[in-house]
Amino acid sequence: MGLPYELVNTEPLRAGLVVLQSDETIEADMRRMLPEPLELLVTRVPSATSVSSESLQEMATVLTGAAAMFPEGAALSVVGYGCTSGSAQIGPAQIAALVKAGAMTGHVTEPVSALIAACQALGVRRIGLISPYVAEVSARLIAVLASQEIEVSAFESFDEPLEKNVVRIAPTSIIDAAVAMRQAHEVEAIFLSCTNLRTLDVIGPLEQDLAVPVLSSNQVLAWHMVQLAGGAAPRLAVGQLWDHPLRAISNPAGASVNPEN
Repeated sequence: MGLPYELVNTEPLRAGLVVLQSDETIEADMRRMLPEPLELLVTRVPSATSVSSESLQEMATVLTGAAAMFPEGAALSVVGYGCTSGSAQIGPAQIAALVKAGAMTGHVTEPVSALIAACQALGVRRIGLISPYVAEVSARLIAVLASQEIEVSAFESFDEPLEKNVVRIAPTSIIDAAVAMRQAHEVEAIFLSCTNLRTLDVIGPLEQDLAVPVLSSNQVLAWHMVQLAGGAAPRLAVGQLWDHPLRAISNPAGASVNPEN
């Protein structure tokens, strides 16, 4: 005979995160930023070791299965899909539909919709984009942002297709790239693209030196997830973005950027 026990009926506030198999950065970053009351559940989605438009699109075929790997019956306030280039390639609306087909959640977001919402909150319309990937991969992201009236007026890339190398790009290299971009171009903000790029610790120093908002994939995604889940104070507020609440806006790109949606 087993030991006696009681079951308690607790429904903690939870967020879900779909992480690429190859990503070594985003999970730790999110745990640094997300509020303590917001429990984080993580699942992984198969991804290629090198990044191309084709490999990004292929993730659409396995995204629902990855979302279905969250604990059965777990209600999630919000689910984030952790891939910037994949979000632009597949499309926010399709990502939301694929995730909701596998997980119980009222909100789905990803770095592209989060960036659009962040730019709206900051009043930014012209950004500089720094990417680790080849221009072909970033072209789709630039087009999606343009459709939302966000102009990428400067673009630079490390031209690195391998994820195992992206995560090891030195913070000093990221800082040097951002400083050079700000010196050469009139931009209202700089966006450091890619969830696998280690950016959190360079944002504060860069904002002090460059006098413009500095955004990154993981930072905007965490901010957007927190806003959609109710807006609790983060464990770590990285950058001036956290001083700006989410504006009630619509997003033709297809994801929920409005807490009322």
